[in-house]
Amino acid sequence: MSDVKKVFIKSYGCQMNVYDAKRMADVLRPEGYVEVETADDADLVVLNTCHIREKAAEKVYSELGRLRELKGERASRGQDTSIVVAGCVAQAEGAEITRRAPVVDLVVGPQSYHHLPGLIARSRSGEKVVETEFPADDKFDHLPAAPRAVTRARGVSAFLTVQEGCDKFCTFCVVPYTRGAEMSRPVVKILAEAEQLADAGVRELTLIGQNVNAYHGEGPDGRTWTLGLLLERLAQISGVARLRYTTSHPRDMDASLIAAHRDLPALMPYLHLPVQSGSDRILAAMNRQHDSDEYRRIIDRVRAARPDIALSSDFIVGFPGETDADFEDTMRLVRDIGFASAYSFKYSPRPGTPAADRDDQLPEAVKSERLAVLQAELDDSRRAFNRATVGLVTDILVERQGRHPGQMAGKSPYLQAVQFEADGVAIGDTITVEITETGPNSLFGRPVGALSTPTRERMGAL
Repeated sequence: MSDVKKVFIKSYGCQMNVYDAKRMADVLRPEGYVEVETADDADLVVLNTCHIREKAAEKVYSELGRLRELKGERASRGQDTSIVVAGCVAQAEGAEITRRAPVVDLVVGPQSYHHLPGLIARSRSGEKVVETEFPADDKFDHLPAAPRAVTRARGVSAFLTVQEGCDKFCTFCVVPYTRGAEMSRPVVKILAEAEQLADAGVRELTLIGQNVNAYHGEGPDGRTWTLGLLLERLAQISGVARLRYTTSHPRDMDASLIAAHRDLPALMPYLHLPVQSGSDRILAAMNRQHDSDEYRRIIDRVRAARPDIALSSDFIVGFPGETDADFEDTMRLVRDIGFASAYSFKYSPRPGTPAADRDDQLPEAVKSERLAVLQAELDDSRRAFNRATVGLVTDILVERQGRHPGQMAGKSPYLQAVQFEADGVAIGDTITVEITETGPNSLFGRPVGALSTPTRERMGAL
């Protein structure tokens, strides 16, 4: 291996970027790079960017301004620093990044980061490299497995990409333009990575994709596998105690996936299913390909299969043309369903998307007011769900030590943070805990005896 070099990777946005950042580190490790926690002494700085939210590109340019100063300081000491912009802003902005920020040596889109070593070598020869084409080859074929010690150090929960891209073309969303068309990884490759993660101590796998429940990968039997079938096979891997998946689209919530929630104990009773709006008129304008009644019927089928399931969603307020009546439809849906958690955002125009060109954009003040009202309702719903778990006896996957001596912390099946005091408990254990108290950001509990699987019966009444 060549002399050790330091790389700092700063990742923005979604879980896919978190996964991609780890895989970038895996690609660079054989080239002699070790990850560091800050950019201050890094030979290579990678900004792994997200383009979903408003002013995402401007935040990147602001960060690049700070890195320009850092690069100058290091150069004055005879130290070289290479700056890479990766991810979805890189894909969307391309050569504009190197024009506006000459400090950048390399721009690489999310489908090409497996070529990082060669691209870095080209940039160090003096070339300003921009690689944003969607390559014909599958990047997953070229990604090395992380060493077992590295994977173990990353924790007992891990993301596993099974699908990328989206074919839905919601009118507010840049994903089809930055991540490309839907692509599903073959089952055998997913299983190989999952087994490596389990062997390194990972106990919880979260399958991720821009539209993960549209998964349609090639199976070892020659058939096209659905996400439900893939989950069934992953649940058979020794050491994998928990399975999750995100993010899903209502149109792809098929019968096999709903059945998996009924039949697989390892599949956690938590579903993040973005709806975005409760107004049929706005849903049509968003090109969501479902209406509010269809969404409600999906939720009914999921709850019939798994009565104790916790529901989460995404909401956009202030979409162009949204009226007070449209917004009230959203509030009605929130009250009708009762979400355990949710994410809400003000609509922000994304360049190149159809909604950005509409001439009925709403004033920021209106969007802010509606967001505050919606978020208050969602917060009330979340607190009500958390209060309903007090007295629940359930299993907690221990992920880390708590803030205080003797305290441990982990996640409930419903993705809630739970803290408790216990002796002789190790990270990676699953311990039975009675929830005793709720806090602003987490729950508190006490260890109890052997798990008697009361979870479904107790939570079914929530």
